[in-house]
Amino acid sequence: MKQLFSTFYQLVEQTPTDFIRYLYKEIHWNNRLIAIIGARGCGKTTLLLQRLKLEYDYTTGVTLYASLDNLWFSTHTLLQLAEDFHLAGGKYLFLDEVHKYPGWSREIKNIYDSYPDMHIVFTGSSLLEIYKGDADLSRRAISYHLHGLSFREFIELEKGIHFDPIALDDLFTGHVRHSMQVLREIKPIKMFKDYITYGYFPYYREDVSLYAQRVQQVLNTILETDLSATEKIDYYSIVKIKRLFGVIAGLVPFTPNISQLSNDIGVTRPTLMNYLYWLEKAQAVILLHKEAKGIKQMSKPEKVYLGNTNYAFALCGDSADIGNIRETFFINQTRVRYETVYSDKVDFKVAGKYQIEIGGKNKTQKQLQGLENAYIGMDDIETGWANVIPLWLFGFLY
Repeated sequence: MKQLFSTFYQLVEQTPTDFIRYLYKEIHWNNRLIAIIGARGCGKTTLLLQRLKLEYDYTTGVTLYASLDNLWFSTHTLLQLAEDFHLAGGKYLFLDEVHKYPGWSREIKNIYDSYPDMHIVFTGSSLLEIYKGDADLSRRAISYHLHGLSFREFIELEKGIHFDPIALDDLFTGHVRHSMQVLREIKPIKMFKDYITYGYFPYYREDVSLYAQRVQQVLNTILETDLSATEKIDYYSIVKIKRLFGVIAGLVPFTPNISQLSNDIGVTRPTLMNYLYWLEKAQAVILLHKEAKGIKQMSKPEKVYLGNTNYAFALCGDSADIGNIRETFFINQTRVRYETVYSDKVDFKVAGKYQIEIGGKNKTQKQLQGLENAYIGMDDIETGWANVIPLWLFGFLY
């Protein structure tokens, strides 16, 4: 355990606290068992270390951070760590990368039940494994989802300028006022173009020139390692899933013909639907469905998008389709807090009532005629008017 404390102290000392993610204030930290899930590289480790640095005297031994991919766990169990930590007076155990540890869900459940005075926070990069573990922990753990940077957060990280998140209703009714508040501080259009290219994952700050390469590596890890480990998928299936993802990356956004796509990939229709479901849970893609409830929600998607705009630029470079980029940005940002579904009349329906068309400066009102609560999310404008809203402002929802 000494080795783990030594690593913990080094990491927490190096953790910056000048920028805090949106989720930090939303977590009910007093709960005894907290799960934080999200895509690889979105900042879960930093969030844990910031909590330990800001809220506790981490030198007293009552707190401990440990990543479960540490070699220490090759010869020790998580239960053993918890017992030794508890005997030493430990109360706050923060566990990172739990999906790297076989049987993590069962052991965390045992720790929770055995030590009533111990608080446990754990993270997992793979959504699939966390969701599978919920069967054991759903009645005990409070689960939170950390998404990539919003455009609002990207501005704060780059410029040190803080803007409060905007509620959806307020954005539609007061978009001119909100746009003007931002314009007093920055020129958003240039920053928006940077954001959609490389600003979704915080690790872009390490080296922007290598960002696209790293994004591709992360995607490969998700497809080759995370999926195979969590779903027990064989190599043959991984090859098929990578092929499917390659097809999606080249065509997005598209309305999938499931039967044709099944034939092209060489799998059955149910298997293809499983592949799409797994890719969405891994946040590699976004599946846009019609508004539905219950079993109908499991029907085929109307459109498929990449998980975020950075994926499109990393995979397609300058050839990435700008219409696709705009729509991907919109759904990626709105679906964090609000249901965003397919509409037969416009591009998206949000929160059950707002009907949105996405486009550039030449976008007309033609498709919105006769529709209630109908708006245009328009790219390349600083401020809007009436029912025309700058597309970039939808990046201020979280």
